[in-house]
Amino acid sequence: GTSRQIPQTIIIGVRKGGTRALLEMLDIHPNIVVAATEVHFFDWDENYVKGLDWYRSLMPLSYGNQITIEKTPGYFTSPQAPERIHDMNSSIKLLLILRDPTERVISDYTQVYYNRVENHKPVQLFEDIVIKNGALNTKYKAIQRSLYDVHMEKWLKHFSLDQIHIVDGNTLIKDPLPELQKVERFLNLPSRIMSSNFYFNQTKGFYCIRSDGRERCLHESKGRPHPLVNSTVLEQLYSYFREHNAKFYSMVNHSFDWH
Repeated sequence: GTSRQIPQTIIIGVRKGGTRALLEMLDIHPNIVVAATEVHFFDWDENYVKGLDWYRSLMPLSYGNQITIEKTPGYFTSPQAPERIHDMNSSIKLLLILRDPTERVISDYTQVYYNRVENHKPVQLFEDIVIKNGALNTKYKAIQRSLYDVHMEKWLKHFSLDQIHIVDGNTLIKDPLPELQKVERFLNLPSRIMSSNFYFNQTKGFYCIRSDGRERCLHESKGRPHPLVNSTVLEQLYSYFREHNAKFYSMVNHSFDWH
């Protein structure tokens, strides 16, 4: 009685915002099945040309009462993804998880830094990438990805605000349950995720998951220590994002506790 379904919900981003944590935590819910990998169907042309049947073939088997969710953080910043997703299903529900844009930039840098170290490639200090000729390097991709207002504008051309639920990534890590209960309500699902599904792992410094008699934590690549950033550089980032954050808050009718 199972089949593969095109997702009824997509986690569209943002990169280093907590998409993996959100997906794993939602996977606790008996009415949710999740795609195992990031599919990159709507943001990579070489995948999009393979068509919807190819996309569906990558989805997990599900029962009629279950909804399928996939997550690809690259969708949020992709110029093509909003229109392509809309063409597939104009009434789809989207999940967007965001965190403080400056923290997101540092987390983005940290991931690339460790990847380069592991692959024996040269690395640069955060400050040397973010500052060029004494000024903020606003062309740095990690900074571009944190301009939430710029990207959100493209999504709101194709979807109404009530189709996009924003998850507070900073809160999800500190206190997962309330954020997940909001998602349950947004997806019209019965309340099944409970506080007993989480336990705080002192070693890792974040919540891990307990379900079906198993305990699991996010991959060791998550929660890596960030570099200590020069306070002047931090202030420059805060200052740069302030106006973009204000625009974003007014777009979504909601304020966040960001710098």
